[in-house]
Amino acid sequence: MSVMDKLKQMLKGHEDKAGQGIDKAGDFVDDKTQGKYSSQVDTAQEKLKGQLGGDQGQQNPPQS
Repeated sequence: MSVMDKLKQMLKGHEDKAGQGIDKAGDFVDDKTQGKYSSQVDTAQEKLKGQLGGDQGQQNPPQS
């Protein structure tokens, strides 16, 4: 069982909280890098949410 499979199993039923955590981590990185890598951070957030199920069909506009 891969690490990603284990994470998915652990987060099952808590996808909304996982999405919030991903957003919070991305905001933290943007703050620390003064937005220098914001497009890369946004891309990483979208991919993680897609893999972990944190999107739940909602499209949130990227935060600046």
